[in-house]
Amino acid sequence: MVRTKRTVIERRSGVALWRQIADRMRREIGEGVLGSDGRMPPEVVLAERFGVNRHTVRTAIAALVQEGVLRAEQGRGTFVEGRKRLAYPIRRRTRFSEGLAGQSRGLAADLLDHAVEPAIADIAKALHLLPGAPVIRLETLSHADGRPVSRARSWFDAERFAGMAEAFGRTRSITASFRELGLADYLRHSTAVTARHAESGDLKDLRLSPGAIVLVTIAVNVDAQGQPVQYSETRFAADRIELHIPGGDDAVSV
Repeated sequence: MVRTKRTVIERRSGVALWRQIADRMRREIGEGVLGSDGRMPPEVVLAERFGVNRHTVRTAIAALVQEGVLRAEQGRGTFVEGRKRLAYPIRRRTRFSEGLAGQSRGLAADLLDHAVEPAIADIAKALHLLPGAPVIRLETLSHADGRPVSRARSWFDAERFAGMAEAFGRTRSITASFRELGLADYLRHSTAVTARHAESGDLKDLRLSPGAIVLVTIAVNVDAQGQPVQYSETRFAADRIELHIPGGDDAVSV
């Protein structure tokens, strides 16, 4: 092991050195230990601190630039990207555009994939359907100010919401798609929140580097009669979004 003033890098851990350094830098930037003045130390200083060569530090910095944590300026150095995390409320009427209103100048959503498939046990139970009943699966990616912030996989009763994929392709909104298909309003029934390391699909779609953390929500939305209308798993880039769960009348089951 290499011990420096602040850092322990485990060379035999099986995790690449640049990834360990990127993880540590990301954490210390968040804690204000690194880049507190907005500017990162030179590569040579970071290399000495972590006990590695400059190429390894450069690879770690490049990963954090890709994530949007850092910004490299030719001839000037590397700077901490000053954008704050967006606060996304999980409430009885959780809507992407409304939840981030006033925090972002541009919100958008893309349809990555869709299919009609038989409901497995967990999905059938959440939607109050029989196992094997047809459901529509949507894979979507949401952006704020040009940065991907979440990727979601949602399922809907294929009989009740036939045409959901086509509606989303036109509207780029679950809420607007529901309205097109005759559902004027819906409520969040429950949300489960966990955190985990990003998987390969997250790394690609959310433009994250290996080792990044995503916040994962498993949610059920219902209509006014309490019938489930959507079951979803959403992964949020943890360095771009923080989840807020209010209390009182707007609280949901978690």
